[in-house]
Amino acid sequence: MICSVSGFFIARAYYDYPLSLIGLLSGFIVSVIVIQIEQAIRRVSLRVIFGGVIGTIIGLSIASLLAYSLRFTSIWANQEIVTWIYVALTCILGYLGLVIGSKKSEEVSFPGFGFLKKAPKKEGDYRILDTSVIIDGRMADVCDTGFIEGNLIVPHFVLDELQYVADSSDSLKRSRGRRGLDILNRMQKNPNIDIEIVDQDFPKIKGVDSKLVALAKKMDGKIVTNDFNLNKVAELQGIKILNVNELANALKPVVLPGEVMVVKVIKEGKEPGQGVAYLDDGTMVVVDNASRHLGKDIEALVTSVLQTTAGRMIFSELKEVVPEKKAHGANSR
Repeated sequence: MICSVSGFFIARAYYDYPLSLIGLLSGFIVSVIVIQIEQAIRRVSLRVIFGGVIGTIIGLSIASLLAYSLRFTSIWANQEIVTWIYVALTCILGYLGLVIGSKKSEEVSFPGFGFLKKAPKKEGDYRILDTSVIIDGRMADVCDTGFIEGNLIVPHFVLDELQYVADSSDSLKRSRGRRGLDILNRMQKNPNIDIEIVDQDFPKIKGVDSKLVALAKKMDGKIVTNDFNLNKVAELQGIKILNVNELANALKPVVLPGEVMVVKVIKEGKEPGQGVAYLDDGTMVVVDNASRHLGKDIEALVTSVLQTTAGRMIFSELKEVVPEKKAHGANSR
């Protein structure tokens, strides 16, 4: 509005009335361009803007030095040529400084400028944490190993749910909620990752899971979870899921049919004669004809492995009962 009115009066001051309408239209076009530039700048991080400004200043300074050096050449006699050379140097070096400064700003640290943090990940590379994966705690361990870097998104409604669980009258829920808050605080102190708390909410949507799906759609991001139901619902709506349970299953040692392992029978299985044992990582091992050896270490011959989204099951058959001394040696190994 201001640009349109300004264009109208400027054109009217110097030209006839019909041309003032052109000034009005020109002002409107300028205002639209300014709004578009403003919206584009909002999507750019302050670090990139700062790097671009510094690069532009350096480029213009170099252009001025080169133009100044022309004064000592024979070209200086032709003022028109010098002007065009100066304009060309200013445009080229200024543009190069802007591009290089903005692109390389991610590789440069600015001591004393704490507000110039690393820019967030590109659109489509956001990883949104849900409540269950924060409480689980394994995500923090993965971040500590350095396999995950960059920005992790924690919506404010997830933080509210964590606080609600931490304030629960149920002691188990209360301890889980407080553990989740402690883990989130630990992740924030990790220098390899940035935890960003976003205030985006969806008041018309009920349920944290539905809000997570809506946020992932809006940000074109991925949901990090270990919730089986959320996994299925999100996949049906085309949302990319990073399931911590699937990651854990992928990192388990590979067991092939025909291998022999030493396990301790913990309980009886569902079928007659079956015994059930567990590996150190929690994998269930079903052993045929081992129910009579409860509490004993046995050698089990692997017959098949069943991999599901909920975990992995190993089916085997009893080979022999491990003597006590041999069992202790195997356990110590």
